[in-house]
Amino acid sequence: MVVEPPLKSEVWTQIATATDESRILRLGLAWQQALGDARPGFAGEIRKEGVLLEPRAALPRPAPTPGSYNCRLIKLGKTNAKAVAFERFRPFFCYVQVEDDLLTIVKQTGSQRPAGRLWEDDKPDRLVFLGSLALGDEQQPLAYGDDPKRDMAGVLERIAPFRWRLVIPWPQGTSKLDVFELTPVAIQPE
Repeated sequence: MVVEPPLKSEVWTQIATATDESRILRLGLAWQQALGDARPGFAGEIRKEGVLLEPRAALPRPAPTPGSYNCRLIKLGKTNAKAVAFERFRPFFCYVQVEDDLLTIVKQTGSQRPAGRLWEDDKPDRLVFLGSLALGDEQQPLAYGDDPKRDMAGVLERIAPFRWRLVIPWPQGTSKLDVFELTPVAIQPE
């Protein structure tokens, strides 16, 4: 009798909340609605970002190498009439490390610092991100699941050589899609 190995998604779906699993499953809809909101006033800005904001740009082998990264955030779409449909933020530093055989991503600076683990998925061109948000001067983020209002879920994809994006569909804020770009720092700290 041949025993089939478990699906890779069975691991992260046992950890993810039902709300976050639904967010990930509706990633395509988040892209569609977010770009639909943003294109009327920001088509040129979206075009300038190129592959970063192309929904189906994921490449095989999505795992980033551990180390320091230049990161930046673009928020797309809006959840209320007062929100802006396209917002680009200044670059910041984040890092990828190996922790308990899993890759983790941590934003190092700022008043809101996402941090979380990357889980293998059945789709070979992505890793699933489950994390939470550290606020203010908190030294450590809460563990995923400790505060649903701070939980984050999304996917990490490689979109070019030495370029990744972390896509958070339906974040808990004013956007419909948050896209973090990650590019390695040229000179890695020791």
